[in-house]
Amino acid sequence: MTLDAMRANRGLDDPRLLCSGPGRLCQALAIDKSHDGLPLDEPPFEFMAPLEPSAILTGRRIGISKAVDAQWRFGLRGSGYLSREF
Repeated sequence: MTLDAMRANRGLDDPRLLCSGPGRLCQALAIDKSHDGLPLDEPPFEFMAPLEPSAILTGRRIGISKAVDAQWRFGLRGSGYLSREF
């Protein structure tokens, strides 16, 4: 999927808001309830190996009231697209 298609799905141009959070990510990628339960290693999904290794950070979830201590927040070290620092 192209960035232009993702912008159209979200109806905005600001790249910082394009995929900031699980709901926005799914909207940008046109993932909806019809995808529930589908295997992630089969179409319509496609995963490709990164061109180079990335420093992935994990941390506590933010902006929620349940499972606040769960390490279910992920991001790239140094990314300008994180809503808050880790």
